[in-house]
This record gives sequence, structure tokens and C-alpha cells, in this order.
Amino acid sequence: MWNTNKIPREEGIDHSLSLIREGYRYILNRRQSFNSDIFETRLLGKKAICMGGKEAAEVFYDTEKFQRKDAAPNRVVQTLFGKNGVQALDGEAHKHRKEMFMSIMSPDGIKSLIDITKKQWEIGVDKWIQMDEVILYEEAQEIMCRTACEWAGVPVQEEKVRELTKDLGEMFESPAAIGPNHWVGRNARNRVEKWMGKLIDEVRSENMNVSPNTILYRFAQYRDLEGNLLDTNTAAVEVINILRPIVAISIFINFITLSLHHFPEEKGKIKSRDKEYAHIFIQEVRRFYPFFPFVTALVKKDFTWNNYKFEKGTLTLLDLYGTNHDPKIWDNPDVFNPDRFTGWEGSPFSFIPQGGGDYFMGHRCAGEWVTLEVMKVSLDYLVHRIEYEIPDQDLSFSMVDMPSIPHSKIMIKSIKKTL
Repeated sequence: MWNTNKIPREEGIDHSLSLIREGYRYILNRRQSFNSDIFETRLLGKKAICMGGKEAAEVFYDTEKFQRKDAAPNRVVQTLFGKNGVQALDGEAHKHRKEMFMSIMSPDGIKSLIDITKKQWEIGVDKWIQMDEVILYEEAQEIMCRTACEWAGVPVQEEKVRELTKDLGEMFESPAAIGPNHWVGRNARNRVEKWMGKLIDEVRSENMNVSPNTILYRFAQYRDLEGNLLDTNTAAVEVINILRPIVAISIFINFITLSLHHFPEEKGKIKSRDKEYAHIFIQEVRRFYPFFPFVTALVKKDFTWNNYKFEKGTLTLLDLYGTNHDPKIWDNPDVFNPDRFTGWEGSPFSFIPQGGGDYFMGHRCAGEWVTLEVMKVSLDYLVHRIEYEIPDQDLSFSMVDMPSIPHSKIMIKSIKKTL
């Protein structure tokens, strides 16, 4: 039950540094200490509301109560999202732009993605066999980059693949970074947007031979509600919003490998049980390990909910990690247990590693289906198609670094094909 007394407030002038120091657990720690799923604090010099849990997610994704426009900090826009992307839209404009993304998630589109992912894993493994050791995080990023570009119809010269992979990785590794590491991400986005903008212009001027069925072509020719083409940079941002998230799946691939190492009995279950077990295993990886800490929005209009008055314009953070570890939703949330998803028919607001709510009407990540299918292919290779050794190394991961990945980035060696 929600606390119907006065909403707790975190005392102090500003708690931005506390958020940085505590990372994924910042909101959850205070929800637990306040014994409340909602509290007030101050971030970036302004009042902010933090909340988590199923009921909080249901309210947060109510488009009548919250808006995304101008909600993300500029450092996130300049690295992770890009300016004027779908994440910052509301209302009919958001719905229309979201349909562009959802249109590529057709059964044929997903099948094509699966086939490309398998091909790129095969190419990657053939290369790994010849290597003394493989840094999985880096190599998985390259596999994901090649997969994303081929699926989107984005032409990349072979000698540019490594550079593009690194730049796309910097975009999601730098939003929470401080100082030079943050500017690395900004510069990476600027380079990729400039390059992608040139491709968009070449498609529109018909100077590049590209199939009308490709994502690149369809996004380049997309028209908004007024019938106008997107400006070149915004179109470039949206194509990058296909490439970047697929490369970010490398984080989950690392955590798949880590979970197979830490819970070796799971590999036997995946091999002996039906395909459904692979699916629930992946869902537990997405729930258990840190990926995205929270999402932000602004209060759209004054309203009262559970005896708390939300004032228009107030920054609000929804706790993704904490909701996925909420003991009111999950039994023993800090235990890795894929079977918790057997026959699971939970709410789209209780399991939210990539946001909550409806794909088509709301702000739930359009690429979640992509994530699931790519993770399934990756798991199949790591369990059924290759053998490898994991030598001694620092496999710990930080709950402060955002995003979090094992410190060694998981080094594997002695790689052999099994099929």
C-alpha cells in the first residue's frame, strides 16, 4: 500500500552528487529508507520527484499527466538521444513518429534481423577462433554494429566499422560521465550525425542506390503530420536511434555470459529444456542485471495522486532498476531465478527494463522486441554453438557506473565451434 501520509522529502540543497555516487540504487535506497514509493528531492538545482513500483509506472506513463518534451537533461540529449528524436515528442507527433519505428517491427522485418544476427555471429566466431583471447564486450559491440547497419541498409566501409562501433558505444557509455569522458560521447554523436546526415541527403537526392525497403530509405522519406520531410539532422538522429540501441545489446550479451558463468546449472537447463526456458532466462537477465537506471518526464499539468500534488513542470524520475527489484512485485528480487517468468502474465508496468506501458501509444522502447530476438540468437551461440574458457579476471560490476558492465569486459579464450 502507498503511504498516504505526508510525502517524504530528502533534506538538503541538491542531491545530484548522491545520484552519481549511488547510481542504480539511488532511488531504491530512498524508497526503502523512507518506506515510500515516492519522495521529493532536489536534482540539478530544482525540485524533483522520484518514484518507483507498478502503480508509479502506471501514472508515469499516463500521457495526460506527463510529457517527455524538454525532460531529458541536455547532457543526455547531446550523447544518448540526439536532438528532436522520438523520445522527446508527445501527443500525436509522438504517436505518428512512433508508428515509423513500429512499422519496421513486422514479422518479416524481425525475421530478417534474426537471420542477419546469426550471420554476423558466425562471422565473428570464425574470427575469434583465430584469436588468443577475445574481449567479449568489444567484439559483441562490433557484431551488433554490423548487424544493425545491415538490417537498416546503412552502407559502411569495412575500414570504418571499428570507428563507427566505438562512436555508437560512446553515445550510451558517456551520458552519466563527468568531464572529458562525457565530451568523448558528445564528439562521437556529432561525428555520426554528420556522416548519417550526408547519407540521408544522398538518399533524398537519389545519388545513392538504396532499396526503398530499407530502414535508411524509409526514415529518409518519412513525412511528419504536416506532410513535411524531417530536417536532415532529425532524420539522421532517428536512423541512429536504430543503430545505437542494437549496439547497446552488447551490455546484455556480457550479462548473459556472466550469468552462465556464475550460475552454471543454467546452461544445462537451457540445453535440456524447451525453447521457452531460453526466453525466460533472457527475461531474468534483463530483470536482474543493471541496464537503464531510470527515465525522466515533466509533469504536464497539475494533478493530485495518492494525496500528493504534482505541479506542472516538475522533473519526475521513474525507477526502472528498482521496480525490477521491488519485493512487492518480485519474490526474492535479488536472487537470479528464471523460473519466476514461467507462465508470467505480469503487467507492462511491473517489468520495465526498457520502459513500461504500450509500445504503440506510449513511450515503451520500440526496440524491445529487437533486444529479445538478438539476445536469443546470442544465447544460442554462447550455449549451443561455441565452447570457450573464462580465465581468472575481475568479473565484478559497479552499481554506480552507468551503464554498468563487468570490469574486465569479460575476456574469453580457447574458443571452439561445437556445431
